[in-house]
Amino acid sequence: MKSSEAKKALQGKSPAELQTELEALLKEQFGLRMQAATQQLTNNAKLRSVRRGVARVRTLIHQKKAEGTKA
Repeated sequence: MKSSEAKKALQGKSPAELQTELEALLKEQFGLRMQAATQQLTNNAKLRSVRRGVARVRTLIHQKKAEGTKA
C-alpha cells in the first residue's frame, strides 16, 4: 500500500480506532527493535516504515484533538 493510500485509510478512522492502531504499531516496533538487537531482523526497512506509521497515526490523533477543541 502506498503512503497516500495509507493516509486516506487512517483519516477515515475515529480517534479510538487510531489509538488501537497506534498501540499495534508500537508493539510491532518493539518486536522489530528486539529482533534488530539480537541480529534476527532481515528487513531493516520495515523498522523505518513502522516508525513512520507511528508518526502518521500520532499526527492524526493530535489533529483530530485540535479539531475537537475548535468546534
